[in-house]
Amino acid sequence: MTATHNDAAETVVEPRDVIERDRVVIRFAGDSGDGMQLTGDRFTSETAAFGNDLSTLPNFPAEIRAPAGTLPGVSSFQLHFANYDILTPGDRPDVLVTMNPAALKVNIADLPPGGVLIVNTDEFGKRNLAKVGYETNPLEDGSLEQYAVHEVAMATLTRGALAETGLSKKDAERAKNMFALGLLSWMYHRPHESTERFLREKFARRPDLAEANILAFKAGHAYGETTEAFAVTYEVKPAPLPTGTYRQITGNTALSYGLVAAGQLTGLPVFLGSYPITPASDILHELSRHKGFDVTTFQAEDEIAGIGAALGASFGGALGVTTTSGPGVALKSETIGLAVTLELPLLVIDVQRGGPSTGLPTKTEQADLLQAMFGRNGESPVPVVAPHSPGDCFDAALEAARIAVTYRTPVMLLSDGSLANGSEPWKVPDVATLASIDPAFATATNAPDGADEFWPYLRDPGTLARPWAVPGTKGLEHRIGGLEKADGRGAISYDPANHDRMVRLRGAKIDGITVPDIEVDDPSGDADLLVLGWGSTYGPIGAGCRRVRALGQKVAQAHLRHLNPMPANLGDVLARYRTVLVPEMNLGQLVLLLRARYLVDAKSYTNVSGLPFKAEELQDLFLDNLNGVHA
Repeated sequence: MTATHNDAAETVVEPRDVIERDRVVIRFAGDSGDGMQLTGDRFTSETAAFGNDLSTLPNFPAEIRAPAGTLPGVSSFQLHFANYDILTPGDRPDVLVTMNPAALKVNIADLPPGGVLIVNTDEFGKRNLAKVGYETNPLEDGSLEQYAVHEVAMATLTRGALAETGLSKKDAERAKNMFALGLLSWMYHRPHESTERFLREKFARRPDLAEANILAFKAGHAYGETTEAFAVTYEVKPAPLPTGTYRQITGNTALSYGLVAAGQLTGLPVFLGSYPITPASDILHELSRHKGFDVTTFQAEDEIAGIGAALGASFGGALGVTTTSGPGVALKSETIGLAVTLELPLLVIDVQRGGPSTGLPTKTEQADLLQAMFGRNGESPVPVVAPHSPGDCFDAALEAARIAVTYRTPVMLLSDGSLANGSEPWKVPDVATLASIDPAFATATNAPDGADEFWPYLRDPGTLARPWAVPGTKGLEHRIGGLEKADGRGAISYDPANHDRMVRLRGAKIDGITVPDIEVDDPSGDADLLVLGWGSTYGPIGAGCRRVRALGQKVAQAHLRHLNPMPANLGDVLARYRTVLVPEMNLGQLVLLLRARYLVDAKSYTNVSGLPFKAEELQDLFLDNLNGVHA
């Protein structure tokens, strides 16, 4: 509304009702060129700075250059933030922002009745409607009556705000995502200083674009303040987190920092040999920024060259690392087998995605577990470690490095797309609390009979690890290669008895790796149902258990970080429960291992849709199983 004062018209902002909520889920959706990932990331950064707990789910289109305005080209970013600790990006959005008809059609089924729908009306012309199969305009035909719909001409309003900047119409319209960000920042009382600073840094070479995006952001904020369309704003207070320094972090970034930290804790240079592949490429990008920490990155011509270079670096006394996704693991399998027989430290990081073959590059899955366990010729066991959240990727990287260096073995680390791209608040660790990892290089001859020679396969009696001798160390010359080695001396051996012994020794070394016992969350102490997970199912399983317990039911939860070897107490834990249920984003790979190893009739619940489990889905699953248990 306006009021006249001293013959001049001025805008008067009426105070709005502020509704306090404990949690909110927002989803931004639009064309792949609409900047939804950037918009969601900036809103997330504002929310992290405000102090909420949060969890995100970026959802990228599978096609790199899908035609504009089509269903395959829809990109979305979902953020769940709260004034308490949360575990998932949320099942359904409370607020859905759609930039075009395609985004509306793909996402509207997830918006619950009464949810807030903000629509960019500028894109709802006949051509765009027909392109996605709308025979009538959903904004006019009554099909959206069950939602609180806010029609906003974002492109028009953005062009108007930037009219004096001299930008072309096309360039001005590109800033409409910042208009949407400004509007949502106003609705939820988000701080905006960090976004303005970010835009100035991002467009440092084009200050005109930086100022244009900031103007669009401010225009969206001002629109929320002055329009009468939004009767209320919302407040979600900060979450009470343990004292410390926090930052927002994605799984790939946390994993990269874990590798840098591993290099510092071992005193070894870090070498990454990698071929770019979605969704693992961000690790290569991030590590390339940290040359000051003795990190070398090598973008190889293919997957085989990447792991070959990493294994060569390990032979030379570095911490060799290679990153990939499922199809790349298949190509690396022969060199992983070589690392097994050479018994050298090597980190193989698999950021899993939907398969087989090229499959679903931008979607998540957990279907590489059996490949990690057995995907090599011969008896070639390797340890397998899996982080459970974006922040936990840091700790999992340190754990994988500890095992690789201590036991002289390649280690598989299984992340996945939802962890890699998702984010959460991460408490920055005190480096003084991080335990050092001693590579304990061989420095002298070790022949048991006192001879002046070096035995490369003479084992440590505690770990069964062989000595790691850096090439060039005087007196420690030794053979290396893919052929079987004689026990102790390391000469090439074709003796059947020696091969049998070496295969069993390599297996015993992996079986003897010290890993922590699995911990069980069983508040009642007498639950009949145990839900066991691994990897990124941790959040949805935990959220589902919370819901079931809030209904007065008893359920226990346990989660595996170490998948090979498994915790020593796992068999006893499984035997304590009448029903063991394992939700997985595959067709039951962990269940197959549990049934074979522990002879337990574990139940499998699977999902290979390319999206994480929903808490509501698992809540219903747990209740169904509890009803069956107590029938």
